[in-house]
Amino acid sequence: MTETSRPVVPAAPVELVRCGWVSAAPDYIAYHDEEWGRPVTGDDRVFERITLEAFQSGLSWITILRKRENFRAAFEGFSIPAVAAFGEQDVERLLADAGIVRNRAKIEATIANARAALGIGLSDLVWSHADPGSPVPKTPADLPAQTPGSKALAKELKSHGFRFVGPTTAYALMQAIGLVNDHLADCWTRRA
Repeated sequence: MTETSRPVVPAAPVELVRCGWVSAAPDYIAYHDEEWGRPVTGDDRVFERITLEAFQSGLSWITILRKRENFRAAFEGFSIPAVAAFGEQDVERLLADAGIVRNRAKIEATIANARAALGIGLSDLVWSHADPGSPVPKTPADLPAQTPGSKALAKELKSHGFRFVGPTTAYALMQAIGLVNDHLADCWTRRA
């Protein structure tokens, strides 16, 4: 190295700007960067997301996220026909499963929802409520808890016999599976 040359110093990594709800927890970062707001289709996959959003009600999403694999195992990979066939013994088994959230009302709602989902084309029904033209939120304060679209989705799901799917849960589902794009304006995933 000559007197006038300098060693090459690698540039510091650029910190990605993410939506305000994302904490430093690796689980949240991965979920935000790789899943949240990206299209999810297929009846069983949409059923899984409806179920997890319902179980999240009143809890932190990270709790559900960290138990997701346990939920998948407990609920037969969220196979609609398999869960629809669950009976009282399965409810008792699930209530004893420390790997999931043990809430009788939510467990029974999941089974009822699977029965309601049989043969209705759940993914198509949910996706018929997509709102790709929703306004681009600039701050977390711009994010609604519910919208006319989520009220309509909740009403339609309830008309088929679904439970634990109010307008707020329906909107969280819409955000999670890409029916709306609620990544903030400066979030890297919106620009990607």
